[in-house]
Amino acid sequence: MIWSERYMRMRRKPWARPELEACEFFIQKPSEYKGRWKEFFGNDKPMYMELGCGKGTFMAVHGSENPDINYITVDIKDEVLVLAKRNIEAAYEKVGHEIDNVALMSQEILLIDEMLDENDVIERIYINFCNPWPKDRHKKRRLTHTRQLEKYKKFLKKGGEIWFKTDDDELFEESLEYFKECNFEIKYITYDLHDSGFEGNVTTEHEDMFTAQGIKTKFLIAQYN
Repeated sequence: MIWSERYMRMRRKPWARPELEACEFFIQKPSEYKGRWKEFFGNDKPMYMELGCGKGTFMAVHGSENPDINYITVDIKDEVLVLAKRNIEAAYEKVGHEIDNVALMSQEILLIDEMLDENDVIERIYINFCNPWPKDRHKKRRLTHTRQLEKYKKFLKKGGEIWFKTDDDELFEESLEYFKECNFEIKYITYDLHDSGFEGNVTTEHEDMFTAQGIKTKFLIAQYN
């Protein structure tokens, strides 16, 4: 799979934006909540964030199974966000819960600091199977690059964590260096998540696809100290 073509393969869905705009947990202008995401949720529950939600299978499970946590979940294309919306709705309907702890939005992740600041205390960030951007000239676009990690530190709680999963060996090894450069401590690491005994893993659609191809999932937990 060529990651730069991840969304190019998706056909344009003219009905996607109207459906999203009619969704109560879709945020059309996330920058308007910068500094006041707790106000959006209306409570003091811990806030977690997923960067690059894809079709929402990961968030659907996490959100519906953890009502005491508020989730901010982000991607960029309406065509994929509308599928995330539907998967989240289906998961909550299955457990009989109201969707009151998820905020779904379109946001360029490289500009994530335009929608959060130090008043938006995020306790955990999930980065799952992001684009590895293998060419040297593109590596600054990686979601784990030092440039991005410094942005996350503006709103990530001290002692907070980044949970990072990938199929890409080079991205994983180079990300280890990025985390160390930005004063993150690696609290957990495995090069074969599914054979590690780690409990509580929720798979994504890409994870299931790569696993079926025999590709091992690399995983780490980095703590901001």
